[in-house]
Amino acid sequence: MADLPFLSRLRSHEYIALLVSFIFITLEGALHIIILFLPKLVINWFYFKSRSLFLHFVGASHSKPEARRLADRIRKANDFEDLCAIFGYHNVEEHVVLTKDGYLLGIHRIPGPKGGPRPVPGASSGKPVVYLHHGLLMNSEVWVCLTSPDRSVPFVLAELGYDVWLGNNRGNKYSKKSIHHDPTSIKFWDFSIDDFAWHDIPDSIEYILQITGAQSLGYVGFSQGTAQAFAALSIHPQLNQKVNVFIALAPAMRPKGLSAPLVDGLMKTSPTLLFLIFGRRAILSSALLWQSILYPPIFSCLIDASLVFLFSWHSHNITSTQKLAAYSHLYSFASTKSVVHWFQIMRSGRFVMYDDDLYTPALRPSKHSPRPGYRPAKFPTRNIATSIVLLYGDVDSLVDIDAMRLELPEHRLDIRRLKGYEHLDVLWGKNVHVDVIPQVARALQHHCEKPEVTKDIPFEFGLKASLHPDAAFGSEHVDGWENGSASGYATSADA
Repeated sequence: MADLPFLSRLRSHEYIALLVSFIFITLEGALHIIILFLPKLVINWFYFKSRSLFLHFVGASHSKPEARRLADRIRKANDFEDLCAIFGYHNVEEHVVLTKDGYLLGIHRIPGPKGGPRPVPGASSGKPVVYLHHGLLMNSEVWVCLTSPDRSVPFVLAELGYDVWLGNNRGNKYSKKSIHHDPTSIKFWDFSIDDFAWHDIPDSIEYILQITGAQSLGYVGFSQGTAQAFAALSIHPQLNQKVNVFIALAPAMRPKGLSAPLVDGLMKTSPTLLFLIFGRRAILSSALLWQSILYPPIFSCLIDASLVFLFSWHSHNITSTQKLAAYSHLYSFASTKSVVHWFQIMRSGRFVMYDDDLYTPALRPSKHSPRPGYRPAKFPTRNIATSIVLLYGDVDSLVDIDAMRLELPEHRLDIRRLKGYEHLDVLWGKNVHVDVIPQVARALQHHCEKPEVTKDIPFEFGLKASLHPDAAFGSEHVDGWENGSASGYATSADA
């Protein structure tokens, strides 16, 4: 019997989940419209009412006043430049990259240390170049919204002597423009991981190398930012010569799925249900509205509950003040199609390109009527020639490190396990100054073009960072390299 949509492919409990999701989205859509027409006075009333209820039932925060004030400043910062200014980085530059298919991407640059001379915008700094790229539903702000500059990867790298660039995906807060399509149109949002790999990553890197005059750069990606690099390096052989090392934080390639069985099963059964639920433009755009009307600790609790439900992430390694500071910068616009692409990858168990053959479920292979001749194209990740460093949390439900080993060139691979780390911990954890950043800095220094102009990360770096009021006291969770040794990295004196 042929597979028919919503008949043979869904079970009874999946019908119930689908019905509930439609009701929820309908109510959310109605609330979205209502809030759009509400005066500011009414929105403020909801905000302060939620605040008073929270304080009545939960009580005031016990964190130190200076930590709360800093978290509040970070939370209220409007953009990347405002966030950098909080920590004294006033030399930030913003650039615009035109991709080959017509999207305008906003990218940011921190050309030097805090208080250093500001070069002519767009001029070469003569320093080794490093490029950072964010994850799904994020933008470049996630790298600089930490409550301590010693736990921020770009700030530390700028102090060590790197020319730091931070990218943005098409459609997000800094890249919501195209020369061909209006952002209100469906065509504007018709992109997936394929488009990030074919255009956004290589075009951004090419622009940066042209501006800086460097021959190559180091790439540091987080979550989907790693998947985009895996894909881009696999399909652009020449790009491997322009990336001297690829450092993958919380790497994502082919996750097993979500921790919520009902949602996971439903989306894997039919990934395109997301189009029915969220439409064909941006996904979860109402998150910004909820953020505006809810008291920040309540919004943080909602984010925490969602992460536990979907991924079983409890975020114990992220402090409450860090959550208050960062969660307001967590969401940025992304296409529904890019999320559908992830569910296609989970369903197939392979790191595949987007499957455009979405509308013929009756012809899909099944146990009743297999059709072995059809499979979506796979990204040829074994072709990657760039050196790869993987830093992953061993309790991260989205990382399947064993599967990743099989898909990457073993002779180019260094793997670093972070004990007790979940996904977001690698970015915002209280001990990243000890467990993560030193490994990133040493890997970059070992592979960069001009190691002699960079500084060694101080041995006591973690201790210095731990003195910040919002940071932790060092870490017990430091494992050796699984392939090679951390001590194998050359310092500038060895180079």
